[in-house]
Formats: sequence, structure tokens, C-alpha cells
Amino acid sequence: MRPQDLVRDHTIYSCVMGSRAFGLATDGSDTDRRGIFLAPTPLFWRFEKPPTHVDGPADEQFSWELERFCELALRANPNVLECLHSPLVEHVTGTGRELLALRGAFLSRQTHETFARYALGQRKKLDADVRTHGAPRWKHAMHLLRLLMSCRDLLRTGELRIDVGEQREPLLAVKRGEVSWPEVESWMNRLAAEAEAAAEHSPLPPEPDRERIADFLFRTRRASALSPLEPYADDEVVQGVVRRVGTGQG
Repeated sequence: MRPQDLVRDHTIYSCVMGSRAFGLATDGSDTDRRGIFLAPTPLFWRFEKPPTHVDGPADEQFSWELERFCELALRANPNVLECLHSPLVEHVTGTGRELLALRGAFLSRQTHETFARYALGQRKKLDADVRTHGAPRWKHAMHLLRLLMSCRDLLRTGELRIDVGEQREPLLAVKRGEVSWPEVESWMNRLAAEAEAAAEHSPLPPEPDRERIADFLFRTRRASALSPLEPYADDEVVQGVVRRVGTGQG
């Protein structure tokens, strides 16, 4: 089975990410699509295993196989975790809905370490740009600020919200280069400190609920093993139109 066919026939969830999901889209913004597909269990019984991810087939489209997605989400990968909280859902099946209902099981205080580590890597790139070119890539600076806000608020509330809301205009001002680099640096440092403080008293559990996720994956694999190698049959498929949905923790 071709990778494109897995995405076409076996996707259980897909959404729009990037600036459009963050509430930071402008006229020239791309539409970044992310999805999760469930490779039929019989494919794992062959020597050649299904891919863990597929790039495409459409432009700006990337999908993970369900197990790989769960592995990354349990490690608190920021880009992966945020997919389950996108307000712009394009396609979801019954299995996808069950995964969305479990999204809170992936969240833990470990997000502080992983988000902070990712943010540090991005900050080093910005600092290198400033040393080399005299200014950072402002779009990247804007997105780093957004990530730091998201991390802080997650640790404070226990809920991952990715739409920037009332911070849209201040962040777009950064993207346009209207805020000086020292001011942006100060903002980043303040957000990082606030996240550090929030981590000490966060309502999040110390670790994600691996048992619940493992049970979900086992049941899903078993159900797939009992089904024929055909386009995935599932209940309540919603597709074709981007829907803005709530982003509270499920």
C-alpha cells in the first residue's frame, strides 16, 4: 500500500496548524495541514512495515501513523501535542474523536522541560541571526513568543490553548519588526521565568497517563486486525469543511 493511500484512506484526524490555528494568519499565510492515520494492523505482519509518517501528498501536509504520534505526544513534543488542540479540524472519525477525548492524558509537567528545551534551541538560532545579520528573523521571534505563552498558560491552568487571542496584535507587531530586539528579548525572558514559576505549582500531573494511551492503542489495533484491508470504516466521519471548535482540555 502506497504511503499516499494510507493518508487518503486511513486518516482518523486532520487539522490546520500554523498561523491559521494560532490566530496569527495574515493575507500571505500558508495553510499547514497535519494529520494522523491508522495503518491497518495486517500491514505490520509483513517484512516491510508501514511508514511512521508521510509527507504530503498535498503541499504543506504532514501526517503521522497513530502509534508514532502517540509516542511523540507522550514525550510532550510541542508540535505534536498542539495538533490535538487545533481549533480548525478538517476531518475526524470515531477513533479520532476517542483520541481527542484522551488529549488530556498526554499532558503533564514534563511539558515544561520539553517546551523549554525547544524554546532554547529556537532562541539560540535567533541570537545567531542577530550576531550575523544584526536582527533576528522576526517571524520566528513571534512564534517563539507564542510558544512561551502557551507553555506558561498550560502550566498555570492545565489546559493547552494555542489561539493567541488578545495577544494577536502585539505578536504581529513583532513579526513586522516594529518591536526592538532588546524588548523582544526581555519579553521572552519574562515569559520563561513565568513558566518556571508556574511549573512549581502546576495542576498538571507529574507524568502523562501512559496506561490510558496504551489501552486505546491496543484496542484500536485489535479492531483494525479484525477488519479487511479496505479504506478505514469508522463512525461519525466529518470532513470537507474546516470547522472551528473549542480548544479546552478534553
